[in-house]
Amino acid sequence: MKLEGSCHCGKVSFSLTSAHPYPYQRCYCSICRKTDGGGGYAINLGGAAASLKVEGREHIRIYHARIKNPEDERAHTSSAERHFCGACGAALWLFDPQWPELIHPFAAVIDTPLPLAPELTHIMLEFKPDWVPLERGPRDRVFDRYPEESIADWHARLGLADPA
Repeated sequence: MKLEGSCHCGKVSFSLTSAHPYPYQRCYCSICRKTDGGGGYAINLGGAAASLKVEGREHIRIYHARIKNPEDERAHTSSAERHFCGACGAALWLFDPQWPELIHPFAAVIDTPLPLAPELTHIMLEFKPDWVPLERGPRDRVFDRYPEESIADWHARLGLADPA
């Protein structure tokens, strides 16, 4: 499925192809909450990095988050690059060199109509603030940190092919 997205001010727009376009995962970690700002969680999609086309690239800035888990003595800098619009601040996508074939756009900036996920996976609940309600459906799965199931595995388990 071809996904098209843009920032709020319109200075950045992008497109990419996605074999896994269902917005199924809600991340409640402080990084996603504070950089995406949507509903107390962020939703990432999966896309093919080689297909990414960007207009307004000169407006993009990159943030490498500082990660400090309770069990760690020190914080470390994430290898993941969080791309955002330097003009309006809209979080656009995440790229991690550990998985160079993937781009993870934030569902909040996708302008293409997205398919409705039949169930959700709530992750990083250990870091969910109390003010954020956990709106859990009957089939939803919840995890304190990361599940073993990847975005591709989730789509395969539910038999969800590319809807386009």
